[in-house]
Amino acid sequence: MYEVEILVLLAFVGMAAGFVDAVAGGGGLIALPILLSVGVPPVAAMATNKMQSIIGTAVASYTYWRKGFLNLKTIIPAIIATFCGSFLGAYIVKQIDVSALMLVVPIALILIAAYFLFAPNLSDENKKARLNFVIFVPVLGFAIGFYDGIFGPGTGSFFAIGFVTLFGFGVLKATAHAKVLNFTSNIAALALFIPAGDVVWPIALVMMVGQIIGARLGALSGIRFGAKFIKPLVVVVCVVMALKLLFWE
Repeated sequence: MYEVEILVLLAFVGMAAGFVDAVAGGGGLIALPILLSVGVPPVAAMATNKMQSIIGTAVASYTYWRKGFLNLKTIIPAIIATFCGSFLGAYIVKQIDVSALMLVVPIALILIAAYFLFAPNLSDENKKARLNFVIFVPVLGFAIGFYDGIFGPGTGSFFAIGFVTLFGFGVLKATAHAKVLNFTSNIAALALFIPAGDVVWPIALVMMVGQIIGARLGALSGIRFGAKFIKPLVVVVCVVMALKLLFWE
């Protein structure tokens, strides 16, 4: 049983993670190390992190939807594909060696940070799509969902950069759509974690309370300030995640 002080701390951790995740993704960078530091075993920490973060992505997705930044009907095929990809990834993760991802993913995150930092005219305005939305959004969903099921760090950022570069979305619209698909990939992973009894429910529940507050504030901040707020936060989160994966166990 965890002490009250630890649970209160974790509620604030959930709030901070929810805020960051709603804007730039990468909330797990905050939550997961704290869960491990308070003695939660690794698999349980991963499962609990997924559980507590899902309420944050749900709140953020709902906020963006209510403000008119996404049309759920247009991404139903992508939602289904993301779920299938993530479930498949989570299912086979124990059967393959993912150590190579410890090098590949940080490089990808650095490239995303560089793109958001240096790309000209990166704003909230929509641009011309490079690929057909109807055909290729499900492909994006399946591919990144599969990655999330196997490994996970940077999933929200990968979704966002996909919507920006492939489908011409403005930064804010891309962030909104990324939240929905990230929520979906978490649901798929939890479909395996929950029946296995991996979630530490007392911790998950108090962190979910914090997530509700943090995700709401993060989404509203992203909506209010747009690309000028989201871009630097994405850069910082991607760089920190990359450094963590490269230099910390």
